[in-house]
Amino acid sequence: MPTQPKIKFSDYPDLRIEIDKLYDNADQVTLAKWAIGCAKHILPLAKNENIDFSVIEDGFKINKQWQAGKSTVYEVRHAGFKIHAVARGCKTSIGKHAIRTAGQAVAVGHMRDHAMVCSDYAVKTIDLTFPNDLNRIKEERQWQLKELKKQILENQIC
Repeated sequence: MPTQPKIKFSDYPDLRIEIDKLYDNADQVTLAKWAIGCAKHILPLAKNENIDFSVIEDGFKINKQWQAGKSTVYEVRHAGFKIHAVARGCKTSIGKHAIRTAGQAVAVGHMRDHAMVCSDYAVKTIDLTFPNDLNRIKEERQWQLKELKKQILENQIC
């Protein structure tokens, strides 16, 4: 069954459906790698925020450790909460949503559903950065789709 967005934003629904189908069949570690990539792709849009980006980097590290079986679900979940606390301190909606993208990405180690939420937050960030620009949204969704396919292929090779 397709996932439903948890937030409101302009989207390119056909591409989201295509991503959702791949997401549905991907394992949790593959989704975590993909979501971290999505977050890193979007984070530069938060560059004007005066925040502690080390909290985000720590979250990425904890998620990577979880992927290798060296960190617990509790630690991943806690790292995601810390990132969302940073997001609450952002001065702009763009920064807040970019940081939330990272929080959702880290939380994939807790629950795979966070991967699609991360993807949607990335698109919401693009929508806020470039209002009413469906071409930018389409480009983001195409990038996400390409990256998910790449992660799935890399995981099959390993």
